[in-house]
Amino acid sequence: MTGPSDHVAGRESPDDGWRDPSLPAAERVERLLGLMTLEEKVAQLHGVWVSASSSGESVAPHQHDLTQDPPAWEKVIEHGLGQLTRSFGTVPVEPAAGRASLARSQREIMDANRFGIPAVAHEECLAGFAAWSATIYPIPLAWGAGFDPDLVERMAAQIGESMRSVGVHQGLAPVLDVARDPRWGRTEETIGEDPHLVATVGTAYVRGLQSSGIVATLKHFVGYSASRGGRNLAPVSVGPRETADVLLPPFEMALREGRAKSVMHAYNDNDGLPAAADTGLLTHLLRDRWGFEGTVVADYFGITFLQTLHHLADSPERAGALALNAGVDVELPTVHCYGERLTGMVRSGQVPEELVDRAARRVLLQKCELGLLDSGWTPEPEDPDSPVDLDPAEHRALARTLAERSVVLLSNPRDVLPLSGVADLALVGPLADTFEAVLGCYSFPAHVGRRHPESPVGVEIPTLLEALRAELPRTRVAHAEGCSVDGASTEGFDEAVRAATGAEVCVAVVGDRSDLFGRGTSGEGCDVEDLRLPGVQQELLEALVDTGTPVVAVVVSGRPYALGEVGDRLAAVVQAFLPGEEGMPAVAGVLSGRVNPSGRLPVSMPRGSGAQPTTYLGPDLAHRSDVSSVDPTPLHPFGHGLSYTRFVWEDPRVDGRALLPEEVSVIGTDGEITVGCTVRNVGDRAGTEVVQLYLHDPVARIALPRRRLIGYARVSLEAGEARALDFTVHADLSSYTGPDGERVVDPGRLELLLSASSQDVRHTVPVRLDGPARVVDHTRRLTCEVHLDPVDDKEVLTRG
Repeated sequence: MTGPSDHVAGRESPDDGWRDPSLPAAERVERLLGLMTLEEKVAQLHGVWVSASSSGESVAPHQHDLTQDPPAWEKVIEHGLGQLTRSFGTVPVEPAAGRASLARSQREIMDANRFGIPAVAHEECLAGFAAWSATIYPIPLAWGAGFDPDLVERMAAQIGESMRSVGVHQGLAPVLDVARDPRWGRTEETIGEDPHLVATVGTAYVRGLQSSGIVATLKHFVGYSASRGGRNLAPVSVGPRETADVLLPPFEMALREGRAKSVMHAYNDNDGLPAAADTGLLTHLLRDRWGFEGTVVADYFGITFLQTLHHLADSPERAGALALNAGVDVELPTVHCYGERLTGMVRSGQVPEELVDRAARRVLLQKCELGLLDSGWTPEPEDPDSPVDLDPAEHRALARTLAERSVVLLSNPRDVLPLSGVADLALVGPLADTFEAVLGCYSFPAHVGRRHPESPVGVEIPTLLEALRAELPRTRVAHAEGCSVDGASTEGFDEAVRAATGAEVCVAVVGDRSDLFGRGTSGEGCDVEDLRLPGVQQELLEALVDTGTPVVAVVVSGRPYALGEVGDRLAAVVQAFLPGEEGMPAVAGVLSGRVNPSGRLPVSMPRGSGAQPTTYLGPDLAHRSDVSSVDPTPLHPFGHGLSYTRFVWEDPRVDGRALLPEEVSVIGTDGEITVGCTVRNVGDRAGTEVVQLYLHDPVARIALPRRRLIGYARVSLEAGEARALDFTVHADLSSYTGPDGERVVDPGRLELLLSASSQDVRHTVPVRLDGPARVVDHTRRLTCEVHLDPVDDKEVLTRG
């Protein structure tokens, strides 16, 4: 097509076979595209922000930007509509009424355009469907702490089922940003600081969500988490190799192995070029090299930001032209730079209509795959009077399991935990008796509910005080708040100190209040200057420790915090990353001993609050050295976590035989090797060990990280039980991006490290790769096969 379409829109319903489900989807879309006017094609390229009506009436445009009036609904839908933005995630709405409201709006959209095409309805779903009364699962950082992709996949499938039940088609998750600086407020939305952990867990989420018929959206592509100073939307100054080896692998795996159907561009600029205007990123890499065929959607207002924040454009029209040319197919959350402005740019010859066709083709293909172009599709549910339960018992049960597996026991030097036999307990701290302690910034009560205090929370969320009293019914529990999360007042210290003084053990619950844009201590736009606990919580811990009563610190937070010198005086430290509606019963279970902790740190725990923006993924000079007076060694490393039982790792082996002293195993640069050991529970109770496999490359063409995770497995064992664990490692997993920008597998020495954390190596397997150097790409092997052998029946797992 060489010029603007000259079809004249009418209310007839032209059909050139595009509704025929027996035809290939691509052919159906081409037939439909050929019938559409320019205005009709452009209408498919944006959303409109709406909110469902609690009365079941059709949705009304949401006034998203106070500088402009909301558009008239009839005007918005006259040529069709690409997406409906967060009809459930904007105000509290009863689910059945919201379902009816959305269905009615879809019917109006279909009736308004001559092809009868509905919109794609999208919602946030990071820690559960972000809707009133929907299950609130643990945040992604807790998923990482669980080291359990299979469980995350089940969780995502449940989230998708809930969304699908009310008419939603697309979910804006998972976040695949790799945590680089914990001062960044959105650290809580990341899965962790290691790209392999983020990739495997994030890909599992994609598989689960899309198994329910919901389009998964990978975000934020790319670099967002590496902003300067950990500041939201700040520029990113990361080199191409770090981008290729740290930031991109989770997206590669989620697209190739998870087959994610949508990608959201990041807000940031990378070395001066904003992602929303980066043709090299969104077209040449994502589509030409990786073969992605789905849709690229804008992060909210991200196209407008090309004008207002990045200053790449002098008008909304120019911003829209830049984004469309780069490869952004859909403007979200509502129309500002596309729509009539984009139509005008095409009519004036400033934007080729081929770019509109390219984006519309992708949008329509996705709608076709969702069944929205089929003649029999209807927005109305089969039984419009059926009740909708977005928080059923099986969802709460899985939320509890994930929360339990994510709690990390960081230290327990005096064996104060578990709290069996404690008669008098003090429970103090600003998070001891508030349901808000467990909420991430994208959970509905935090994201929306706080702006609607007249509305009930919608789900049951026990506090730790309630959960502990239920968990320990024979224990007297005295409670005192002590201080607020981020206030400066110490007036409550005396009451807290009295409670601690009169108790056998004091449990102090400290951490974050997650919210948005400076209203919280963690969450989007809630960045910090250092990693000291917010407010006067550090001083509260010091006052409690000074009583002489053993103090157990329970940190419930969206980022790792440095506890300072008082950390060495604590009787125990438990870390929970905003664990969702069942989070406090999970924490109570760990404190009582009903739950044997098996969580592992997905981020390093800093020793000092000076906010060293480092992770374990650094070459030698990124770690402690004699050439710097600053020691960035963490207090607790990535992968660390304790148990109430004890494990030994026996019989290290290579390819099924015992590893001999000084033995170096030789494989080709395109070969593979199997390494493993036997894990035995030598304690008196059941527990789960998390075996982690790291790779160390001692000599390379560039300065590589000292070690990096390439595989892991949870091994659950009864007391006295042992299981054989083996990892099959392909040489591709040693690849890295060399000086010329190509990813290579080099011949030479390697070490495969069977480890309990990034610092706790249990067995080292020396390997030598022989043969020519190989250049590999995104089709390389991305994971190990994990073989867990319970006695004589070998079970093959492929998740880690």
